[in-house]
Amino acid sequence: MLSKGLRDKESTRIDNCLKQLHSLVLPPLDWNLDIKEALELELKDFAMDLESLNDFTPEDLVLHLQRLHFDWNQMESFADFLIAFSEASPFSFSEKALAIYRFIQKESKVFSFGINAKIAALTDINTNTK
Repeated sequence: MLSKGLRDKESTRIDNCLKQLHSLVLPPLDWNLDIKEALELELKDFAMDLESLNDFTPEDLVLHLQRLHFDWNQMESFADFLIAFSEASPFSFSEKALAIYRFIQKESKVFSFGINAKIAALTDINTNTK
């Protein structure tokens, strides 16, 4: 367990990395080597890269984020990043984002209409593409 000071520093670091990831996938994203390298650099702060992110099962990704001490908002932000990244790149991480949203909804013990709407939207997308 992290002390309060370390937890605050870690939370600030995670928030800053998430902001940077979101800024890299804002439309219009021109998928090129520079973007890939920038994403790899930011993902490295979360002990992953594009290949490992792709290789994680949805459940393993949730566990990985827990090990990194992500709070509920940070997990949601990461799932939002995965959705935005999927729309702007050759990768599809919607199933992983869906697993994160479901985990938040179940484990946070607080019902969120926002999370529920994201789950419904992703469920519709996933059933329509199969």
